Amino acid sequence: MSRESCISCVLAFLVSFFVTPWVRKIAFSIGAVDIPKDERRVHKKPMARIGGLAIIISIVITLLINIGFDKSSILWSFDIGNKAWGIVLGCSIVVIMGILDDIKPKGAKLKLFFQVIAALMVVLLSDVRVRAISNPFSESGVLILNYYVSCLVTTVWIVGITNAINLIDGLDGLAAGVSTISYISIFFVSMILRDARTSMMAIVMAGAVLGFLPYNFNPAKIFMGDTGSTFLGFTLAIISVSGRLKAYTAISIVIPVLILGVPLFDTTFAILRRLFSGRPIMEADRGHIHHKLMDRGLSQRQVVLLMYLMSAVLGVSAIWITEIRHISILIAVVIFLVILLAVSKLVADVLKIRHNDKK
Repeated sequence: MSRESCISCVLAFLVSFFVTPWVRKIAFSIGAVDIPKDERRVHKKPMARIGGLAIIISIVITLLINIGFDKSSILWSFDIGNKAWGIVLGCSIVVIMGILDDIKPKGAKLKLFFQVIAALMVVLLSDVRVRAISNPFSESGVLILNYYVSCLVTTVWIVGITNAINLIDGLDGLAAGVSTISYISIFFVSMILRDARTSMMAIVMAGAVLGFLPYNFNPAKIFMGDTGSTFLGFTLAIISVSGRLKAYTAISIVIPVLILGVPLFDTTFAILRRLFSGRPIMEADRGHIHHKLMDRGLSQRQVVLLMYLMSAVLGVSAIWITEIRHISILIAVVIFLVILLAVSKLVADVLKIRHNDKK
């Protein structure tokens, strides 16, 4: 890790840590408060829910300071006057919609519409695209996508990951911790690929979320809200297919899927669950992984830490695959996670039985 990366990460952490209490006060003053009113919510008292604003402020300040002090820095070369504007505009749309939703909840279709617009800004203006996917049946091992298919696949990826992080934001510190692990994983993968700009962006974002996490971990003092969860999902989706991470290799598509495996797995099964039960795909429910684990007897902290572990295993696997470039590692990871889930289920069942015996 370079000195510039370390300094930027620490700076982002400190700004986020000291700004979050101020954002919490702002949230209560403007009515951005989550009041528990259904069984999906695990908190029992009103909570400020615009905490993601502290993360965003921290990232912006850190990047501006980095550029201002050293115009020869990695971030200064980030195409500020050119391709970066699509990303800036896309992020701005997502953040504004998140703030508005945290103050007064908006309809799912309206939010989806603006997420698609934001994703298209990134794809069309900044030319961030998935250009190839793995194809074991071809000699090259990849299938190169034409421009229009590439745009469609990337738009779906960005919108999907944006909502995936939003959907796992159901327990104190869960989305923040999983996002941090994902950013750190991207940082190390980018370092291996010698992609300085992507690694710098990833570590700055990791530092900003880490600075917010002490206030968000159980028992939480503030929620990140849609402002934070959609922003983190949006940026994770972009950065995971940017720079050298989108290189034409047979395993390139595996890396971002592994890094974002926990939210992707949860979202995929949420969609399938709702389809098979005949309910709208975007309808909220209490069937996510973290809800199921809590129903089986695990505490909120235990569930969050278990999902941190799963995310970390997937992240380390992505780093390992990048270094060794062998897909067989993926098989070992899948086996390990199945065993981990089986053991977790067994432990949860034991705890539930003990809890019922005490009653």
